[in-house]
Amino acid sequence: MSGLLLRIYVDFRQMNKIRLILFLSFLSAFTSVPGQAIPDSTSISLGYPVYSQYLQNGLLINPAYAGSRGALSTFLSYRMQWMGIPDAPVFQSVSLNAPTKNDKVGLGLMAQFMQFGFTKSQSIYFSYAYRIHFANGRLSFGLKGGFDRSNTNYTGLATTTPNDPVFLENDKPYFLPNFGAGVYYYSDKLFAGVTIPAFLNYKKNISTGSVEAHHNINEYDVIFSAGGLITFSQAFKFKPSVLIDYSLEKTKKLTQFDINGNFIFGDLIWVGGSWRTSEQVAVGILQVQLNPQLMIGFSYDYPVGRMSTFSKGSSEFILRYEFGYKVSAANPRYF
Repeated sequence: MSGLLLRIYVDFRQMNKIRLILFLSFLSAFTSVPGQAIPDSTSISLGYPVYSQYLQNGLLINPAYAGSRGALSTFLSYRMQWMGIPDAPVFQSVSLNAPTKNDKVGLGLMAQFMQFGFTKSQSIYFSYAYRIHFANGRLSFGLKGGFDRSNTNYTGLATTTPNDPVFLENDKPYFLPNFGAGVYYYSDKLFAGVTIPAFLNYKKNISTGSVEAHHNINEYDVIFSAGGLITFSQAFKFKPSVLIDYSLEKTKKLTQFDINGNFIFGDLIWVGGSWRTSEQVAVGILQVQLNPQLMIGFSYDYPVGRMSTFSKGSSEFILRYEFGYKVSAANPRYF
């Protein structure tokens, strides 16, 4: 938390007092341990990046999604968060997942990169999924493991005291291994999944400066997502969905709630929107399925809550390409 506050200091002269107080308050909610009522200054969390087009890449949410597309699926995204605010976060992600020769097994790899002011962080996670036939679809069980890394370049900060010894050296990088698990069910008409994205929590020992991992079920976040496909005709379909992020911390609070809807025209144009309670934003989404292999998309988050005065919104670009994808015109993939 202290590193994030320091990143904002460099832009102090560009922000009036009221803006700074409100912005810091919002960052505290974003970077503290999810669901925590009173932020713990010793806790270390890179935050859980919020993407608006996660439905086109379920691996962002659930490791059990790996291999479910039936082909080698690659995904790229670039997100500019809170545009108009100096040094606001920029997220980039790249992932790939595919089934193996044993059709029951899927593998995935995801890397995420974030830059926020003078701080840079990276995350790399591997996923393994095992699928079985269940009812009219398939039920998948997934595990993921990897690490998060973050460091801050304090030497780039402008300070009121020249050569302040506190800021003469870079922050020691944090290397935070972690793992998670999930369950995912999908068929031609619906999908549903539950995942715990991280089993470990980290805190910094103030006296020694070391980082300590601990395991506490009461600090888990549980993410639930579900959706379906309503077919009005071959040329017009509707795909509603929901995402719920619920914290098991003592306060047991809802940290994110998304309601989504996509209208699909001719299996070519996807036009949709979302309402996200955590940020109080309305999201507009436009995606184009250029051919069975390639999809491109753009989304814009319009703030209608407390950030509307300071931010011009957030924008996100995606590209998904699937190699060796086989699909019939009568039964394309929607999940």
